[in-house]
Amino acid sequence: MQSDQSGPIGYVLKTYPRFSETFVVTEILAREAAGEKIVIFSLRTPTDPRFHPELARVKAPVIQIERASSARSWWQAWQALDPALAARAGQEMPLLQRASHDEVGQALTLAGLAREHGIRHLHAHFASVATTVARLAARIADLPYSFTAHAKDIFHAEVDPADLADKFADAHHAVTISRYNLDHLHAALPAGATDHLHLVYNGLELDRFPARLDRPGTGVTRWLSVGRLVEKKGVHLAIEALGRLRADGHDCVLDIAGDGPVRPDLEALVSRRGLDDSVRFLGPGTQAEVIELLGSHDLLVAPFVVGSDGNADGLPTVLLEAMASGIPCVAGNVTGVGEVVSDTTGWLVESGNLAALVDDLRWASTDPAERARRAKAAHALVTHRHDAVRQARRLRSLVDGPTSQERAA
Repeated sequence: MQSDQSGPIGYVLKTYPRFSETFVVTEILAREAAGEKIVIFSLRTPTDPRFHPELARVKAPVIQIERASSARSWWQAWQALDPALAARAGQEMPLLQRASHDEVGQALTLAGLAREHGIRHLHAHFASVATTVARLAARIADLPYSFTAHAKDIFHAEVDPADLADKFADAHHAVTISRYNLDHLHAALPAGATDHLHLVYNGLELDRFPARLDRPGTGVTRWLSVGRLVEKKGVHLAIEALGRLRADGHDCVLDIAGDGPVRPDLEALVSRRGLDDSVRFLGPGTQAEVIELLGSHDLLVAPFVVGSDGNADGLPTVLLEAMASGIPCVAGNVTGVGEVVSDTTGWLVESGNLAALVDDLRWASTDPAERARRAKAAHALVTHRHDAVRQARRLRSLVDGPTSQERAA
């Protein structure tokens, strides 16, 4: 299963596009800019009511792979395979029998489409359903596959360690987005399963994030929270901290950009703490709108926690975007967050420790000079290590092997 370095890469995604997964779009754009051809396969129909304008720049065709609606349509997917693929599918029956009928049906369709479009390599994001389908399709179509492991797909309580190990062991290579994830997976999975696992940090299109490093204090300190409103984001802790600092006489306000299942609980907490005049719920924003917010606030407050289901953020893109934009971050120390936010690049707080969060937010809110020092260090880190151009080059080398220049470096 050697790549001929001429056909397109097939990106297998659970849902494309998805409003919260800007990192996927950035990665695809960077790989296309580097000359790679991409075909996107989406396993679910998108339901987000809004989309980022950057999607219009993606050249890759998007193919929605339907799920079988009946036994008849499932059998039709099998019958649609050319004889050679059907024969290989038969050989892979022990593996197919361990998957759901949905996964098998979509894998059969994907295998046929991969052949039709001349796909030379399949790459999935998240080590869950997208990787399951990519793995099965790759076996049927005799293609190499790879995947990127993020957070929920490896930390959630429902993750099956044996299934995860099999996916890593079968892959041409795998990628994860933080050193923390890399160490965790090496320790958690059997020897040999992660021999082809690599650390590739997520990147940004840095020219889209103008850095504003001169943010003098203006009396009112404007905090910003960005992300889906789910338990692991810890937004309730930001609200509690705001209430305590305002009670102590500090003039701080909080804008919350995002939406999600815990929003009603957060709105109720704001009312109970008497903070209705100090907290605004802005709803979800496009990346351009988020960039504008990052430029107009003083602190990004991201008190991440580990959820009750074991779910935790990996290395949230919003931290990288904030650092590139010159806004300092106060962040909870979960998984790989400490690889970007430290005592020199921001304020790293023990996850779930409200008292420590209040102390750091008091310091950060009252010391504009220290905010500026840490923001400059953060900007230097992210521009050096999280450039999407570098990320795309690394991902391509994992598929095709390093270039002669890279081998000589």
